[in-house]
Amino acid sequence: MMSFDTYLFDLDGTLADTVADLTTCVNLLRGEIGLEPMGTEDIRVRVGDGARLLLQRCLPEDLFRGKLLERFLVLYGEHQCDTTRLYPGMADFLAAHKDEKLAVITNKPFHLSRLLLADLGIGHYFYLLFGAESCTTRKPDPGPVLEALRRLGAAPERAVMIGDHHTDLRAGNGAGIKTCFCAWGFGNDGGQPHDFRAETPADLLRLFPPA
Repeated sequence: MMSFDTYLFDLDGTLADTVADLTTCVNLLRGEIGLEPMGTEDIRVRVGDGARLLLQRCLPEDLFRGKLLERFLVLYGEHQCDTTRLYPGMADFLAAHKDEKLAVITNKPFHLSRLLLADLGIGHYFYLLFGAESCTTRKPDPGPVLEALRRLGAAPERAVMIGDHHTDLRAGNGAGIKTCFCAWGFGNDGGQPHDFRAETPADLLRLFPPA
């Protein structure tokens, strides 16, 4: 049986259900520029590649511009903790592995990610947080995963990337570590190979019991 001591997590759709607050902020922005609101499920399938791509997917191409992205990030900073909650079972996994190497690698901006982890009461579990601007590249590039392993002093063969999106799987695969697809999240595996599949957060403790 494989033994792991390093767990790298995606944030949105993996640790926490953020889609309602993202929907609120997309629709606040759309309302400010005279557009009709979008449904939650329409937003859900557009999440996973960072704020810029989310907004580009939620606005007509001819309307997207940098100042709207800046405005969206302001709105999201005001509303990201309104309804976002940890997925049931995630706190149990983190507590069970609290003495191991835990990190978050997300395409969400660093400062918003740090505030959200603190609000959710789990920031103290993570030795490392990489946001969208923390490295020169972002997922699906393996660069952030490789840099996280380096900073954690982690052995690649004892590390696993846990996420709900093919960008997480591609980043982990590219870095040469094991990957776990989280089927409860927003994304899809995009046909990317993965070593483990968790249908619910409770499956993680079965797949990865504490040492």
